Amino acid sequence: MSVFHDEVEIEDFEYDEDTETYYYPCPCGDRFAITKEDLENGEEVATCPSCSLIVKVIYDKDEFMQGEVVAEPVASKPELLKC
Repeated sequence: MSVFHDEVEIEDFEYDEDTETYYYPCPCGDRFAITKEDLENGEEVATCPSCSLIVKVIYDKDEFMQGEVVAEPVASKPELLKC
């Protein structure tokens, strides 16, 4: 079990479109970071690269889930009877 420094809403993070990463200030002076890909994979822990603190990210997982396109099964046509 992880001990979180805090729980932070995703809306409180700053988003960098270039790196697709969310950032939040850490008490050590650096920033907690979590990528959009991490969130899409259901990850909820943002880490600080400079210290051991972590925060739990509170977000709606449905908004970040990658939609896989599943092809609709093709119904087989009944074969015509030949007389």
